[in-house]
Amino acid sequence: KSENMKKKINKLALMAGIAALSWVGNPVQAQQIPMYSQYMFNMLNINPAYAGQQDNGTFHLLYRNQWTSFPGAPVSGSISYDDRLTSKNSGLGIQFYSDKIGIEKTTGMQGFYSYQAKFNERSSLSLGMSLGLLHYATDYTRTNALDPGDPLLTETIRATLPTAGFGALWQSKNWYVGFSMPALFKTKLYSKDQPKLQGAGQDAHLFLNTGVYIKLDDDVTLQPSVLLKAVQGPPVQADINCHIWLKKLLGLGVSYRTKDAVVGMAQVKLGKGLQLGYAYDHNISKLISYTSGTHEIMFRFELRPKPQPEPSK
Repeated sequence: KSENMKKKINKLALMAGIAALSWVGNPVQAQQIPMYSQYMFNMLNINPAYAGQQDNGTFHLLYRNQWTSFPGAPVSGSISYDDRLTSKNSGLGIQFYSDKIGIEKTTGMQGFYSYQAKFNERSSLSLGMSLGLLHYATDYTRTNALDPGDPLLTETIRATLPTAGFGALWQSKNWYVGFSMPALFKTKLYSKDQPKLQGAGQDAHLFLNTGVYIKLDDDVTLQPSVLLKAVQGPPVQADINCHIWLKKLLGLGVSYRTKDAVVGMAQVKLGKGLQLGYAYDHNISKLISYTSGTHEIMFRFELRPKPQPEPSK
């Protein structure tokens, strides 16, 4: 057992070392991260260490139409699959995504790998990494130019760039704590030796999330959780969430995103591994006068679903 534990620790240390080298070699360089209100149902979006954690072969689809009725508002979508390897200590995943805002559009794919080490019967530590490619395009010809003669506004700039991320997850049956840097590389583009896309890259995002599972009785489970998001410049933002599950079939939730929105969520499990979800963000920032809110749809399908609970008599 001690020899196996040493191997697990060495593997975790190797993954952490690779991530640290990536971080040092690319200081404060990261692509913008599209965020979802229902992120807690597909944690791959924020932390690669979640790859394969459910051990049931899961497809996720998320679609978010943000700030409806606002011109050029963000529209994001992703589809992913992850599963546990036969060894039961490793997980793999893959994701395709698209994020559009105004004249900018980013599409890409990334692969995930995680390794889990159980230190006792109650908790485990997982480290994960992601690698991928994104295609970034900005079409300046779609702008309403004040100076139509500006040569910059006749360009469409495109580039395919690498992406990488790192995450850690400490969890037990009733709680979890995760930390991640989902974007380690910069996506700032240059044209003719001049910086053209100042907004294409931002300083690295740091995510810290935690949650607990509280069983109130056989039919009711409470799941409060918090996600902290930090990036250089803006203040730290928090998503404070609480879900209540009835018979593990119907979930109702509410979320508060600091200085941004109040969110209402509903999820329903239809049996045989299928789960549908919807979220509505009511904006509370200065944009409230210009938008009619944000709509988000979630689809989840498990290839090997866990048995549903029997109805209470």
